[in-house]
Amino acid sequence: MSQQVSPRGTFLKIADALKARIAADPDMTELPSLAEVMQDHKVSRGVALRAFGVLRQEDLAEPAPGERWRVVRSDARVDRRPLDERIADIITAEGLAVGEAFPSATVLADRFGVSRPTVAKALAKLETAGVLAGGGQGRVRTVRAVPTREERS
Repeated sequence: MSQQVSPRGTFLKIADALKARIAADPDMTELPSLAEVMQDHKVSRGVALRAFGVLRQEDLAEPAPGERWRVVRSDARVDRRPLDERIADIITAEGLAVGEAFPSATVLADRFGVSRPTVAKALAKLETAGVLAGGGQGRVRTVRAVPTREERS
């Protein structure tokens, strides 16, 4: 007679393993990807998502749109604003004037730790809002207007 492992509670064991990794590495800012958790623990997507849900309920992690799940540390301050707002802040933070070149999508993706398509969506929002002049393949994107606090909120 073969013994079957009960899947009940498996997500709790995975959540405990992820909690241990978070506690062991104080510099950890992102959880492993869903695919990595599924492969490492040989579980389905649903089970891995339930494990992430446990971490969310315990305020140890949170989903980040377009990114991996972030580790929430009580002593660390995380900018939770939408990506387009954080990108718009580059204009004022770096003192860019109207007509100046804006960083490329690749540079922004590296800077914010997200994919290029995610940055492209945020840049499209800024172009629609009139903050940036559209780039395009091989063209440099430029600053069209310096956003004020009221425009960004």
